[in-house]
Amino acid sequence: MTDKINVLLVDDHAVVRAGYKTYLGLSNKIGQIFEADRGETAIQLYQEHYPDIVVMDLSMPGIGGFESIRRLIHRHPKCKILVFSIHNEMAYVTRAIKAGAKGYVNKNNNPEILVNAVYTIAQGGTFVDPDLVQGLAIILTNSQDESDKVQQLSPREFDVFCLLANGYSTRKAAEKLCLSYKTVCNHTTSIKEKMGVETLAELTLIASRQGIIDMQQ
Repeated sequence: MTDKINVLLVDDHAVVRAGYKTYLGLSNKIGQIFEADRGETAIQLYQEHYPDIVVMDLSMPGIGGFESIRRLIHRHPKCKILVFSIHNEMAYVTRAIKAGAKGYVNKNNNPEILVNAVYTIAQGGTFVDPDLVQGLAIILTNSQDESDKVQQLSPREFDVFCLLANGYSTRKAAEKLCLSYKTVCNHTTSIKEKMGVETLAELTLIASRQGIIDMQQ
């Protein structure tokens, strides 16, 4: 790639965006850097500027990261998305890759990893955080029934599932996701039906087995 790489940085924390925008801007390979604080804005900016790569957080208000990935890929199949998230659990990684993301990098890594990932994906490759590669390979080649059920959840159902499994009450989950209490209740009912369980304890156990939460903490 001879032209500079234009980047759309999507994260709801302004300080995070500012820090990584500055770091990316130090490279002479990076061109314009656009910013969005949520998925809805990201989709709009992508359609206005068509950046070479979208660097996307997962935990955001509004439609959230997974649904943003789904919509972008659906509307723009050639869109290149790199997930940049604090989550290193395999359920997040596999779901992002299956949704169409070209790469996944954990925020706890050295910023240089992010820059390398941006270069690689912009040039047509894929990039998964070296610390996550082995776990991803194992899960993708050894699909289990529970994993399949988790994948059947809609993006918003998955967000609710993760919060409930991490001990959030239905009301607290609604506040966290900026949804109505009734909407989260409906999602919870749907999640239980899809997962084939009746209690939140069972959901928590599945989340633990799938690496979504660590019950040893």
